[in-house]
Amino acid sequence: MPQMRYAIVTETYPPEVNGVALTVQGLEHGLRARGHEVGLVRPRQSTDTVAQTHELLVRGAPLPRYPGLRFGLPATRRLVAAWRQAMPDAIYVATEGPLGWSALRAARQLGIPAATGFHTRFDEYMRDYGAAFLQQMALRWMRRFHNRGAATLVPTRELAQFLQAQGFDNVVRLPRAVDTLLFDPARRDRSLRAAWDAGDDDLVVIHVGRIAPEKNLDLAVRAFRELQKTQPRARFVWVGDGPSREKLAAQNPDFVFCGLQRGAAVARHFASGDLFVFPSHSETFGNVTLEAMASGLPTVAFDYGAAREYLRDDVHGAAIADGDDAGFVQACMRLANAPATRRSMGIAARQAVAALRPEQVAADFDDLLMQLADARRIHAPAAT
Repeated sequence: MPQMRYAIVTETYPPEVNGVALTVQGLEHGLRARGHEVGLVRPRQSTDTVAQTHELLVRGAPLPRYPGLRFGLPATRRLVAAWRQAMPDAIYVATEGPLGWSALRAARQLGIPAATGFHTRFDEYMRDYGAAFLQQMALRWMRRFHNRGAATLVPTRELAQFLQAQGFDNVVRLPRAVDTLLFDPARRDRSLRAAWDAGDDDLVVIHVGRIAPEKNLDLAVRAFRELQKTQPRARFVWVGDGPSREKLAAQNPDFVFCGLQRGAAVARHFASGDLFVFPSHSETFGNVTLEAMASGLPTVAFDYGAAREYLRDDVHGAAIADGDDAGFVQACMRLANAPATRRSMGIAARQAVAALRPEQVAADFDDLLMQLADARRIHAPAAT
């Protein structure tokens, strides 16, 4: 296998905690583990003192309504200069912000093939933040961005079909994986549950993710209050942060808020729950669904994204028709009162994702970038 030089451009990256940041980091590490040289372009974060040798840090600005996150400012000239000195064989642009647009412009100037990643349904976010009239405009903006690349990578068949119907070109499915060594039922922790005031036989409902309007969290609260009528000692544990946390905590003082958790800590929180609820309507994928399943948790989610791809209704939890809020509540109540069913579903859920290896995702990603690089070489004008 030839050694390649790749560049990844992203506006979010750990220690920022979100699905895009962690997915991009996994792809970067996967390529490097396969022996390739990988450059990373991202905005400078408050924790940065000096860039690592493989990093190009650019100027950024705070992202409104997303505390702790930044977007990259335009940097076309800087990228052109850097890539002229060390020309990548192919680049991957993970985000559609100003930095992402700059990367596509620089790649076009230099003749570098670029793949883009479709990670966020910004068109759906318009609705969730009270600007539904902007949905079609957002979709047109994203189509224009992604069609400037040679391929648009998506995690599910469902999303690929949707984007193709909306005029997106060269849509390619790149499946996701989950680290089953990290997310493991064996990490269940009685002392952590005790800190939540939950005994061995008490039901712990858990939500992991951004606490924000686009996550449809009112439905999760409604479902919990209904199941609490038959499970009065049930606890609702929230892992994550976001603009809705303060209001949610004030309205529900009995809820347990654990804040952002990373690595082994978040895996321990997953494994220490009993039922994972994920009421979001606007996920592009939903990595937390796979993480919950790998942790042995029966999951209630709407039937799209990761749930459509991997969660089988009445086998691994409940996959509810998107928009059926009443069905979501009923499923939560049903599983809350069926501990034996939850245990068998948790075992089946773990087995269902056991074969989703990050190494295979890295290999598929590598193959795709290599194909783009080979196509460029074939169509490049001959030297004179």
